[in-house]
Amino acid sequence: MQTDHFLNNIFSPATFSEKELEVIIPKFKKVSFSKNEYLLKEGKIENHYWFIESGFARSFVNDTKGNDITTDFYSQGDIAIDWSSFFLRNPTRENIQAITNMVCWQLDFDTFQELFHSIEAFREQGRRKLVGSYFALKNQRVSFIADEAKDRYLQLLKEKPHVIKNVSLQHIATYLGITKYSLSRIRKEIAS
Repeated sequence: MQTDHFLNNIFSPATFSEKELEVIIPKFKKVSFSKNEYLLKEGKIENHYWFIESGFARSFVNDTKGNDITTDFYSQGDIAIDWSSFFLRNPTRENIQAITNMVCWQLDFDTFQELFHSIEAFREQGRRKLVGSYFALKNQRVSFIADEAKDRYLQLLKEKPHVIKNVSLQHIATYLGITKYSLSRIRKEIAS
């Protein structure tokens, strides 16, 4: 098996046996996206589990006035997915869009289910990812209520500095729930 394969960073040989990796890794399909292409569109059912090898994506929803509001960012090593659509088989309300050229590794729903039910380490890693995603979402929701915009920006800077460096101010501002002018003011204040 190829030891320098990107997915060996996701499915660590310390956690998975060589035999398990020989089953798991060939199930993934390498897919490239150009900037602005969609991995998932609103109204569709999420049928893929995407690991990002390179590039950036964002998920967003359209508010009642038609503005797109960023709900999350994805970059190298992240899973870009609408969890509830994937597992509950419901149409999504979110869009996931490449904001740079991207390389991803795709696993379809049926193959995911097959691996989930046959390889315990795969199942446990999937559960950890899902629980981690839930806690991140919960923390983000509480932060919107309890924290000032500046604090939300500083937290994003601490947790995902690569996003700050590679994503447009407009997308970051909508993610933080502020205007790009407020974000510019916060950035100037921090730089002082």
